[in-house]
Amino acid sequence: MTRRTATLFLAALLLVLTGGAGQAQAVGYRYWSFWDREGDHWTYATQGPSLARPADGDLQGFRFAVSEDSQDATRPRATEDFAAICEGTPAKAGSKRVALVIDFGTAKDAPSGETPPAARTACAQVSPDATTAEALAAVAKPLRYNSNALLCAIEGYPKKGCGEQVAGAEPQSPDSSDGGPSAGIWAGVAAIAVLGAAAIWQTWRRRRG
Repeated sequence: MTRRTATLFLAALLLVLTGGAGQAQAVGYRYWSFWDREGDHWTYATQGPSLARPADGDLQGFRFAVSEDSQDATRPRATEDFAAICEGTPAKAGSKRVALVIDFGTAKDAPSGETPPAARTACAQVSPDATTAEALAAVAKPLRYNSNALLCAIEGYPKKGCGEQVAGAEPQSPDSSDGGPSAGIWAGVAAIAVLGAAAIWQTWRRRRG
């Protein structure tokens, strides 16, 4: 392998790796994700809203977005705490108060032809044994579910669809970086650079010999 050939080979491989990274398309799902607020941090709920039974004083949230999976799901954007959301709803004997954040997402995440309503908060005052789904229904009707009990719409948004796959999407990760190639890509580039340099050095040695 001549020095020119080795150099061209290295350049071609770099182009394939970095160019391929830019052209890769993520596949996501458009859906309502369900969250618990612990302190000032949102955590993905371990139960669905029809099973979860929040306690008095709990804060929970819903976010509509395109996400790849639960690890990538976009969090609600509201920062209000329970006291702020339920300030105007006094405690009542025989009931509990559950603060809810309803984030309809961005225009980028909206189905074609639909516009997301503005995000809002609500304080649901429900029976002590009520589920989150029941608390949500008390303040955000109409709700829409599919045959598998997946929450499809809150206050009628979106009008259609339910957890559909979105090919070529660019999910909004709450902890996204600058969007450049991943560490794995750069590791591959570095490895190829080392191999290319070694090939050029060996060729130079043979020619000197």
